[in-house]
Amino acid sequence: MTITHVSGSERFNFVQRSPAELLAAASNLAIHTIDERAIEAVDPLTFEVIRHRLAAITEDMGDALKRMSGSVVVTDCNDFSAAIADETGDLVLVGVYNTQLAASLDMAIKWTLEHRCERPGIKPGDMFLCNDPWVGGGLHQNDVSLFAPLFHDGKLFAWTGAVCHQVDLGGVSPGSWSVSGRDVFWESTPVPPVKIIEGGELRPDIEDMYLRRSRVPKLIALDLRAKLGANNVAQERLDQLIGKYGPDTVKAVMKRMMADAEKRLRAKLSSLPNGTWGAVAHQDGARAGDDGIYKIVLQMSKQGDSLTFDFTGTDKQVEGFINCTFAGLRGGIMPIVLTMLCNDIPWVPGGIYRCLNIISEQGTINNCTFPAGVGKASVASAWATQNAVSETIASMLVTHPQHCRGAMSVCEGTWDLTVLAGVDQRGGPFVTMLCDSMSGGLGARTDRDGVDTGGQSCIPMGRIADVEINEFSFPMLYLWRREEVDSGGPGRFRGGLGASSCFIPHDSPAGRVHLVVSSPGKALPLAHGLCGGYPANNSYDVLVRATDVHQQFAAGRIPRNLQDIVGQHDELPSHAETDLDPGDVYYTHWQGGGGYGDPLLRDPHEVVHDIHRQRVSAHAADMIYGVVCDADGTLDDAATQTRRNQLREVRAGDRKAG
Repeated sequence: MTITHVSGSERFNFVQRSPAELLAAASNLAIHTIDERAIEAVDPLTFEVIRHRLAAITEDMGDALKRMSGSVVVTDCNDFSAAIADETGDLVLVGVYNTQLAASLDMAIKWTLEHRCERPGIKPGDMFLCNDPWVGGGLHQNDVSLFAPLFHDGKLFAWTGAVCHQVDLGGVSPGSWSVSGRDVFWESTPVPPVKIIEGGELRPDIEDMYLRRSRVPKLIALDLRAKLGANNVAQERLDQLIGKYGPDTVKAVMKRMMADAEKRLRAKLSSLPNGTWGAVAHQDGARAGDDGIYKIVLQMSKQGDSLTFDFTGTDKQVEGFINCTFAGLRGGIMPIVLTMLCNDIPWVPGGIYRCLNIISEQGTINNCTFPAGVGKASVASAWATQNAVSETIASMLVTHPQHCRGAMSVCEGTWDLTVLAGVDQRGGPFVTMLCDSMSGGLGARTDRDGVDTGGQSCIPMGRIADVEINEFSFPMLYLWRREEVDSGGPGRFRGGLGASSCFIPHDSPAGRVHLVVSSPGKALPLAHGLCGGYPANNSYDVLVRATDVHQQFAAGRIPRNLQDIVGQHDELPSHAETDLDPGDVYYTHWQGGGGYGDPLLRDPHEVVHDIHRQRVSAHAADMIYGVVCDADGTLDDAATQTRRNQLREVRAGDRKAG
């Protein structure tokens, strides 16, 4: 039986409150505030010095988190973030790591101010843990935030927060990605803000409750301490900054940073033409065995100096694990606004949000109500929301001769999820999310090709672990990891290539390794092109059973492609869960970026260059770009012109394709 509503769950829904309302809700707290005159009194030199110091503190938080974490997802792939907020939770700065995560940290802080002031109270040395996507702080339960109030002279001055992806917090499937789940009760249990650090001391009872759910509690405990350390580093540095310049001056800089970001974004928006741009993003399959296709509809309007994102028409929430809460919806908007629209504006979400309006109906797949399944929210409906926002903002930017260079086609249209679990080569339990698909193709720009395996638009500092790190950490052996030909969206400027990984289980005492896979974008492409550019490739995952790989190893050969591997080849659906035996091979091919402009307008010499570099196949060059080469691989100008004319006639309906 699937439960569609839980009475009382509305308490955990984030509700936007004004700073005045939050101060009233926290009336039992002494809170540091300043008036407008103090903000205007800060001289420009002091403003710049403190602004850059705050940015450096945010970077210090990220460095501390990476150094103390034991998770490859954090240390090598940068799937985390850190932020500084003012006394009422408005974000002053976010790190350059996973901007999706930082986009909802303010929500959790504001909810805590409203609901935790009386009992258990908010005091110096406290820190709150949260992984409830309806409250905020992250987009799904694996995103666990730890945020801390900063007091000065007995008054609440600011907040610091760190959040990262935890590899397993329970649920039906390893990694907490319950591909067969129908609602949240199949998944890791959400925890609303709970005081886990009290007066500077870790509460063992709360920590035990938190760790008890995980298949890898020691690793989760280490990441908890990493976030604790990141907050301690930030608060120590902020105390020093306040001690040097005074609390009023530091607070005035924080407030002016938000006002400045708002002013600069409004000025940029005012320079763009008014209008409305639409996009529809999709997901195929809400859970294992489901072949439905679900849509997110966006109409983005620009009027004057503000943007309105209207998601009216988006599909209702579904049985499965692909829904996201309002935190995920915001997490789909803010990364694109930051990277594409605010590329020349300091990333101060507290000011940038003032320029944005969001219209969304509760109960939809990107603003779902409890207890909808949200285990894959960050890379499902939130990611699809991001694709739609990317398409609309880019469409707006290309209308302006000065700002058009900031436009980019949709980057990697989906995250190709691979989770491995079992017994590692040292005999201990392990669970990991393989982050190879962090190296997606970036979308093409208005004047250049997208970056091949350049990453993702929402994680500017995203990385993939070295092959050797993954093989050392987990019982796996790579056959290859490489960029894939024709995976970038064709266009006048080509989208960046995606890539593939192919590996076997290796050296596990248990023999077999558990596998969970989830990737939409198999029924239809998700990385759309722009202005006539084509979409990137579909996702493609193959499991080959009972292979001859070990026999090839014994003969001194390493397979170079799937055709070299003898065995039972099965193309995997969007979601699947199974075991890998020692002789099985798993191949995952994730997406590139969308193209920009008509492929028939691409410089033929660039196409030939791509053929020689194995970015584009000769077949795609002929069928899509209309470029013909001689037998020696040189451009045939006359044949190319003829071929392009033929393709234009096909488009016009005057000739059959072929």
